[in-house]
Amino acid sequence: MLTALAASILADTVVFPTGLVSLAVVFFIIALVAYAIGARGLAGLSAGVGRTLLFVFLVLAVVFAILALVNHGAA
Repeated sequence: MLTALAASILADTVVFPTGLVSLAVVFFIIALVAYAIGARGLAGLSAGVGRTLLFVFLVLAVVFAILALVNHGAA
């Protein structure tokens, strides 16, 4: 009962990251903490995931910027 109450309060107050850049930052923070603790394998894995998310964001940002410029010029 107390655990369910605490979980519901936590779920209502904590804002979880939803964007690609926010998730990349979270994975980089996990990598730094894991590296400091000594879990080098987890740190490398987290950094790899964060790097991948950041590259996906950058590619999508460039593609959408080009599409916006092309569509703006056609209108």
